[in-house]
Amino acid sequence: MQARPLTVSASPKGLSGRTRVPGDKSISHRSLMLASLAHGRTHVYGLLEGEDVLRTADAMRALGATITRDGAVWTIDGRGVGELTEPADVLDMGNSGTAARLLSGILSSHKMNSVMTGDASLRSRPMRRVMDPLSKNGSEFLAREGGRLPMAVRGDGQAKPLEYRLPVASAQVKSAVLLAGLNAVGKTVVEEPVATRDHTENMLRHFGVDVDVSVLDAGGRRIELTGPVKLTARDVTVPGDPSSSAFPLVAALLVPGSDLLIENVGLNPLRTGLFTTLLEMGADLTIENERVEGGEPVGDLRVRHSKLKGVDVPPERAPSMIDEYPVLAVACAFAEGSSRLRGLEELRVKESDRLAATVSLLDVNGAETEVVGDDLIVQGFRGPLGGGTVTTHMDHRLAMSGIVFGLAAQKPVHIDDTAFIETSFPGFVDLMNALGADIRA
Repeated sequence: MQARPLTVSASPKGLSGRTRVPGDKSISHRSLMLASLAHGRTHVYGLLEGEDVLRTADAMRALGATITRDGAVWTIDGRGVGELTEPADVLDMGNSGTAARLLSGILSSHKMNSVMTGDASLRSRPMRRVMDPLSKNGSEFLAREGGRLPMAVRGDGQAKPLEYRLPVASAQVKSAVLLAGLNAVGKTVVEEPVATRDHTENMLRHFGVDVDVSVLDAGGRRIELTGPVKLTARDVTVPGDPSSSAFPLVAALLVPGSDLLIENVGLNPLRTGLFTTLLEMGADLTIENERVEGGEPVGDLRVRHSKLKGVDVPPERAPSMIDEYPVLAVACAFAEGSSRLRGLEELRVKESDRLAATVSLLDVNGAETEVVGDDLIVQGFRGPLGGGTVTTHMDHRLAMSGIVFGLAAQKPVHIDDTAFIETSFPGFVDLMNALGADIRA
């Protein structure tokens, strides 16, 4: 992608209107993968058509599924569990760590050879966290030093079921093991120390799989399924992505005069840690028109400009808002008092070292920060902010967080590259400008 630098200035009139964010990225990836493993025809409505999800669609086509698009409706004719075919070429997952890790589970339990690669950012991210457990089912993995892409997978069509306890909370690793278990003979068990987003479990049930979930004494979860399973095609409606909604939401909280309605946002309780945190900070945020669509809770978010105060975020909340910490840190920079965001070790292995990059984003624009272990401490507004250049490291969420900072700052903020926003939020800049933002090339 060609670099696209932007300059962001404060929005003196505020942000207002009604808008919708793109479909949930996590659910979009899973709908394509599971529909490709199902028997029959699935229609998907509201699919996120960002670059990351389009790479998943290409990969599933390469593995034998028939996937077409007619307007906003995607149609998938699946092949069935165990019936995917060996790809003729390398599977290029672009910038998507979610797609690469989840697909590893599927590839490991199909009798085929395959190779995955990605862009420079994805090739720098560790895959050993999925390679280690999956290789115990009889499959073989070969990757670069440190478990990095490109990675070859020799799948086992008679994969053994796994019983795995996650060393750290990770929905991606959990999902990879569960997806591997679909074509294994026997019971697959995953225990997670802290409950992580459960879209995989919800969607497996939607496609007819019996998934048993029990709560552990320490608050984690034990998830079980018995394979091999048969998935039956079912239509999917994808709600708006709560992680994407975070950016116009926080911008509206910070920019005086704002009054914004964000429609059709997914409200899965394992994804709403940011909303809980912002309410603790004093946000004027309400949920309207709550409903259930496709097995997932959905609602509209009404958000108005608010004077925020500092917050202490407990580490156990991290899995429910892991992608939202950069924009939360921006909110903390404009709040009254000090904030401490605890337990952010997982941010170090995202599209970039998001913890270090978030600190840099704030520091270069005049905010005061400190990292203590895996905790980020942000001192609230103490003087004019902005005026710096945000280095995004090819990370879409850092780019959007930098834009939000610029909309509330006293001095313009420059973003070195915004091209990668398209991987998760196509049309983000146009959407924000339509709401009253001042974002210019």
